[in-house]
Amino acid sequence: MQPLVLEIWSDIACPWCFIGKRRFETALRRTEQVGPVAITWRAFQLDPSAPKSYPERPGHNERLARKYGVSLAEAEKMVLRVVNLGKPEGIDFDFDALKGGNTFDGHRLLAFARERGVQDALKERLLRAYFCEGAQISDPSTLGALALDVGLETEAALAVVASDQYAADVRRDQATAAQLGIRGVPFFKIGRYGVSGAQPVELLSEVLVKARQELDASEPVSTSAKHGGTSDEVCDVDRPC
Repeated sequence: MQPLVLEIWSDIACPWCFIGKRRFETALRRTEQVGPVAITWRAFQLDPSAPKSYPERPGHNERLARKYGVSLAEAEKMVLRVVNLGKPEGIDFDFDALKGGNTFDGHRLLAFARERGVQDALKERLLRAYFCEGAQISDPSTLGALALDVGLETEAALAVVASDQYAADVRRDQATAAQLGIRGVPFFKIGRYGVSGAQPVELLSEVLVKARQELDASEPVSTSAKHGGTSDEVCDVDRPC
């Protein structure tokens, strides 16, 4: 059976991407009709201009409030919502420990991991390290240690980070996202369907079944289609997440 091709645009520094990943994995487990799949994680940077790392103060919530022109109380309320929605998905968000920074090198390492067959494992490890363990995921030594956790050689990972390898892959993913009109993540391309946001498991399952049916029937898939209801469970370049 031909694998169903799935492409997912997301950023490491995106809490909805973490929640969306878990919901998507649940949909895959529960939807027997899907059959074999081929998943590729595509790079998307919510803030390409972010520095390698931020100073310890102000903290995450204060930076969020300042960036989007909201009060600290409003920022804390948004963060609390994410924390509460992460718990049913098995995610223990710790925004107090979070160390923000640029994600470009992390995305380059994910492109390297794709070639080694451990991209999904590294994606999970980076998200957990960033959101739950207070790891500085722009730090080369941290990236090397996290790569080792998923079976990559530390020296090879550090060599990637120290060079400009896979930079073109990251930029290509981001250019494709722009061509597709993607401004928010997570964004799931399932066959010819595009699904934006951390949508409910039921909706994702529905789209997976439709895409599989079309693939098996060899129906034309040259056109794209958006699917699913609206969702505010998305990070995009113009609004807080």
